[in-house]
This record gives sequence, C-alpha cells and structure tokens, in this order.
Amino acid sequence: MMKKVLTILKRYRFFLFSLVILGILTTFKPQVGMKSAGISLFQLTQMLLVVPPVFILLGLLDVWIPRETMVKYMGENSGLKGMFLAFIIGSFAAGPLYGAFPIASVFMKKGVKFTNLMIFIGAWSTTKIPMLMFEMTYMGMKFALTRLAVDIPGIILIAFTLNRTLSKKEVEEIYKAAESLDI
Repeated sequence: MMKKVLTILKRYRFFLFSLVILGILTTFKPQVGMKSAGISLFQLTQMLLVVPPVFILLGLLDVWIPRETMVKYMGENSGLKGMFLAFIIGSFAAGPLYGAFPIASVFMKKGVKFTNLMIFIGAWSTTKIPMLMFEMTYMGMKFALTRLAVDIPGIILIAFTLNRTLSKKEVEEIYKAAESLDI
C-alpha cells in the first residue's frame, strides 16, 4: 500500500509541487494566486476537451491501420511519399501541440521513420490548416503564404538536422521509450 502511494506521489510530483507553489502564492498574494488558479483551470479545461478525441483517433489508428501499411507509406524506405504524408497529416490536425505527442508515439510503434515523425510534429505545430485560415482572415493572404513558404523548408531542414545530429542509439532509445508507454 505504502509503495503504491509513493509511486503515485512520484508520478505526480511536478503537479503536487505546482499546487504547493500555488497555495503559497495565494496565501501571500491572493489576487495573483487566484488569477494563476483561474488560468490553470482554463488550461486544464482546454486540455480535457482535446485529449479524449485524440485518444479516440489513436485507438482507431491502432486498430484500423496495420504496422505493415504504416511502414510501407511512412517507414524507412517511404521517401518523398512518407514526408508528404507526414506533412499532410500534421497540417490537417486541430488542437494544441501536446495532442501530437501521443499520435507520434503510436506512429513510432507502427514503424514510422524518425524524419517523417519530426516533419509530422513540425507540421502540427506550424502549418495547421485551421490556423492558416485564421491567419489569412486576420493577417492577409500575403502574410500567411509567406509564413508558410518560410516554415515548410524550415520544418524539413529541422527534421533532417535532428536525424543527422542524433545517433542511431539515441533514436532507438526514443523509440524504446515510446514502446514502453501505455497509449
């Protein structure tokens, strides 16, 4: 029993530490503490709205798409086709970047190439279509397309740079860590 409690405390230590800091802040600076609590509650609500659909998609991805198909289209020998698919999937995403990480984890379990994985995360973070539409409306077509023209090569460059700078052992460790997750 005590071991289980210690495991839970260890797992949530950063959350618990944040609660203690928030409690101290609220005690000495009530207005700042209440504002911080309100912002935290808003962020938690937003996250709870995003996470369930992501996990439903993960379940469907895991069941409907066999590993062999993912390896064929986005694996080591997928070439430009894999990069294009990674970019398109990331661009069609909606929601904050933390929604991409569970999907990236499933992609890793399914044998997606590391470079394609980085392109997927980069596309999710910078070229989402809903964000592009918003940008076109408020910032103008020229701004949105210029940003996109700068971001796309940047995403590809960063993905290849990461792939070149990390050793095979480091990439394997990242894949092993993804395998050990219960998603």
